[in-house]
Amino acid sequence: MAQTRIPSLNWLRVFEAAARAQSFARAAEILNMSAPAVSQQIRALEEHLGRQLFKRAPQRVILTAAGAAFLPVVQHALASVETTAASLFGGMGQTVITLQAVTLLAMSWLPARLAAFEAAHPRLRVNVICGETLADFRTILPGREPDLQIAFGSVTDFADTAEPFLHETLKVVAAPDVARSINTPGDLASHALFEVTAHRSGWHQVLSSCPNLDLRALDFRMTDSTPFALALAAQKQGLALARSPASDEIVRVLGLQYCDTLRDVRGLQRYFFLQPGGGALSRHAALLRDWLLT
Repeated sequence: MAQTRIPSLNWLRVFEAAARAQSFARAAEILNMSAPAVSQQIRALEEHLGRQLFKRAPQRVILTAAGAAFLPVVQHALASVETTAASLFGGMGQTVITLQAVTLLAMSWLPARLAAFEAAHPRLRVNVICGETLADFRTILPGREPDLQIAFGSVTDFADTAEPFLHETLKVVAAPDVARSINTPGDLASHALFEVTAHRSGWHQVLSSCPNLDLRALDFRMTDSTPFALALAAQKQGLALARSPASDEIVRVLGLQYCDTLRDVRGLQRYFFLQPGGGALSRHAALLRDWLLT
């Protein structure tokens, strides 16, 4: 069977350097190789592809039409490898900590705190993987193994090694003009109320302080995530429940207003730090956890 794959990916690296420098000798300097070695690898690549990639001139080389068409593909592939490697493993002198966190927390509460952590620890960088359901935190995919997890649920959802973190407080929010129209609990009947199916805490807790309110007269709409519910509220589609402090920043960014007519309620669930795989946290993951705790 004829060989179709390029035997050496280093040939592509040499080709890209020679095309960029327009010189085999200069490419050799860039790659810390000898000029004959560069020329040999270019010739091997050309023979493999069955096409000439360069026109040789006395002091320079010029890409052929085939070489010019091939170059952007090679440059994109090499750049993709470099950027992916840097993202997964860190740049020079850097250590990467991979954190898996609930989407709402990752969108709103975490970014400013991670930026401050990285500023205080320049050699550490945090990559974030988002999760939503408990299954997301129990199913770890190869190549995406987190060093630390922040999941949301009840104490019975997690192993004994889970460390309690943030509580949540439910707060009713809406677009400003909608919020101003809610003067009594009865005004809720004029608007959709967005409920998040994944949470055990919701409107039933908030409305428990309104015994005279007929729940059958209210328009409950089910969604699958708090960020989506908040986005709908920002578009004046109804009212949603913010989950402070995790949602504080997204509430601010969306320009939502808290409805003081309805009291805040402590949620039944909370956030937990988890040790992926049940083992001890690495030194850097423990450093990040301690930073977030304070």
